[in-house]
Amino acid sequence: MSPRPRRVRTALKTLHLWLGLSLGILLALVALTGSVLLWEAPLFRAAHPELADRPLPDLATQGRALHEILASAEGGKARGFSFPDADLPVWEALERGGDRSYFDAQTGRLLAHRSKSGDVLLTLLDWHTHLLSGAVGETVLGVVACAGLFMLLSGVWLYWPGRQRALKHLRPHTNPPVLRWASLHRFIGVVALPLLVVMIGTGTTMAYRGAVRSGLAAAFGEAPPARPPKTPATQAAIDWPAVLLAAHAAVPDAELTRLTLPAKGSGTLVLRIRRPGEWNLAGRSSLWIDSATATVIGGDDATKLGPGGRLANALFPIHSAAVGGLAWRIAACLTGVLPAFLLVTGFLFWRARTRRRSSTAMQ
Repeated sequence: MSPRPRRVRTALKTLHLWLGLSLGILLALVALTGSVLLWEAPLFRAAHPELADRPLPDLATQGRALHEILASAEGGKARGFSFPDADLPVWEALERGGDRSYFDAQTGRLLAHRSKSGDVLLTLLDWHTHLLSGAVGETVLGVVACAGLFMLLSGVWLYWPGRQRALKHLRPHTNPPVLRWASLHRFIGVVALPLLVVMIGTGTTMAYRGAVRSGLAAAFGEAPPARPPKTPATQAAIDWPAVLLAAHAAVPDAELTRLTLPAKGSGTLVLRIRRPGEWNLAGRSSLWIDSATATVIGGDDATKLGPGGRLANALFPIHSAAVGGLAWRIAACLTGVLPAFLLVTGFLFWRARTRRRSSTAMQ
């Protein structure tokens, strides 16, 4: 090997090592929390059976309950709501600070409250998506994810011995320790590379979702999504049963999933809906409703997007294992453990190699 490629390889090894021993720690912790969060919904229902074991009322009843919720002090803090469904038949209020409250879908009575700082699953979610640091943490997380992709690809490049010797070089070793940890690190890094690239790659797009969505739309020559029109704000009480029934009548084959309350100075309600065929559990389609008249004034259909929009919408369901059934959920969960395994084996390999060099130098 000539001096220049050797220097490049040495520099790449050094960068791979120190990125792994620094940002790799953050990546491992974020990935581990992701493995737990893949089971967030069943874990939450198991911890709160009193919320799950309830009948699901009709839309008119849900609307009357929503009226009572918004008239209460607790409901007034909400910026939006998740609709009751068969799995969790209660109104879930999403508050601006990240806390969540749960209300009876028949009466509007407060049933439970979760504080972001005092609830394990919400804390893990905040760590996984924002490193407990808001927008700054999300930016750092994007850098960490990009570093993770670099470590994966550089590791494979450093390992690659040529096509004819690739399988031989993946053979695990038990001793000496240097070969043991190096072979384990190399084996998992190469064999699990496709899974790791998919999970870390889709996670990276979550940190830059706006840019990714705009970039894909531009790449395929697609127009940006339409924005909900503003309607005059109303001082009168919103007829919530009429709103929900109008939404259902407009899209009878879709599932109403989320409700965003009108922005200041506007009377437009935005409802997230999930049309048949959408991967995202909350859907990426929407309806726009004039809150004063309870009439549908527009919306968008995610199933009719171009390839760029469909690809952008597919990234999060793949990352969160909302598609692929139990097999993909288990595979994604195990993949979330692998960055920690690579961190530990890489550290042990580095330590064993350092000790061996020290021992050789003393002889």
